[in-house]
Amino acid sequence: MNAIIDTPKVRFYRPVANECALFEMAHANGLPLLLKGPTGCGKTRFVEHMAARSGLPLHTVACHDDLSASDLIGRYLLKGDETVWVDGPLTRAVREGGICYLDEVVEARKDVAVVLHPLTDDRRRLIVDRTGEELAAPRSFMLVASYNPGYQNILKKLKPSTRQRFVSIGFGFPDPVTETAVVAAEAGLDEARSAALVRLAGHVRKLSGMDLEEGVSTRLLIYAATLIAKGMRVEEALDAAIVEPLTDEPDVKQALRDLAASVYG
Repeated sequence: MNAIIDTPKVRFYRPVANECALFEMAHANGLPLLLKGPTGCGKTRFVEHMAARSGLPLHTVACHDDLSASDLIGRYLLKGDETVWVDGPLTRAVREGGICYLDEVVEARKDVAVVLHPLTDDRRRLIVDRTGEELAAPRSFMLVASYNPGYQNILKKLKPSTRQRFVSIGFGFPDPVTETAVVAAEAGLDEARSAALVRLAGHVRKLSGMDLEEGVSTRLLIYAATLIAKGMRVEEALDAAIVEPLTDEPDVKQALRDLAASVYG
């Protein structure tokens, strides 16, 4: 089970619109929240920031193909000579209060949605069949999930019946001024060189007809900026943090290198 339980410190986050106020309003009123947006655009950082701001423990689950309802709720495990019940991250969050964040929830198995439904309406209950419990979520509990709409397909798709149980925020890449500030603050790179990275990202995101599933994420820009700030040559940093992560196709790699050279030339 890939779960991280943490009480995070406040991390740098630059609001783009009213997402912080909406998060706080949803939490205050017991509403579940769904974050939608491309990989690396700041969804997880936003949740970490808001958990720290709220002073709430954060239970993060990285969803994957094999993640089942039992992984979230818990199971009986052998400890020494006895069998004991061990709560999963969702159950711990409900018992103790706090935020349970299901990252890329669309990747989880279908039985997960069945478990979430009673927590995403006015019941706010978690049914633990194996122990015979029905847990009422405290006011401090909040369910947050995220997914990337661009990767949805027939087999991996969030059903409307599940989507419509959440208040939703659509995330995209920040405007250039905001993204430059984020990259500079995270990587410790000067604003001029951070702005050049953001300009490069803008050009890549506008490319069409190339074998790129997605454009450059803000996360990759921070990686590139970090390498540059630590003394790596710009060409090498861009190759390692942008070109190679985006594609395996030699022609596309060369096109990205040519584009980078034109921006930094």
